[in-house]
Amino acid sequence: MTQIVEGWTGRVFEDFTPGDLYYHPFSKTVTEDDNMTSTLMTQNVAKVHVDARLTESTEFRRILVNSCFTLSLVTGQSTIDLSMNVFANLGWDEVRLPHPVFVGDTISSRSKVLSLRESRSRPSVGIVEVATEGYNQDGVIVISFRRTFMVSRRGFLPVSPTPRPDESSLPDAIER
Repeated sequence: MTQIVEGWTGRVFEDFTPGDLYYHPFSKTVTEDDNMTSTLMTQNVAKVHVDARLTESTEFRRILVNSCFTLSLVTGQSTIDLSMNVFANLGWDEVRLPHPVFVGDTISSRSKVLSLRESRSRPSVGIVEVATEGYNQDGVIVISFRRTFMVSRRGFLPVSPTPRPDESSLPDAIER
């Protein structure tokens, strides 16, 4: 008989404990297209993100990756562990960029749960505060921030409206 094994559906409020440390499983090597797309989409006109000739005369001698891209990337990397069941982001605080990101850098991230509290206005969610750091392939911290978000409580997850097909269309398991 076929056993249905659910895929990872994310954590709920009750799954978090202050002090928990998550090393997020996905890293990304930043490409020139990543930087250019992010820069153009956000209408960022800073020359250090787009003008290679100009940046040759700067301290770094190459294009700097848009820091808003870095914030978005590292936040995104954390969602698999922290906020797949997010109700709302409440804010990012203490954003720091201690080291630049360059095209070709591979960015990884980690987060630590700082605090939890129940929502007074919405009993179906709880509020989680985390500290997150992104770091490059050399282990150098390139971004740090605190993020506060509302996440669903157990028993209050929205139900996906996507219907599932009958499993009978799949082949039977082969015993070997």
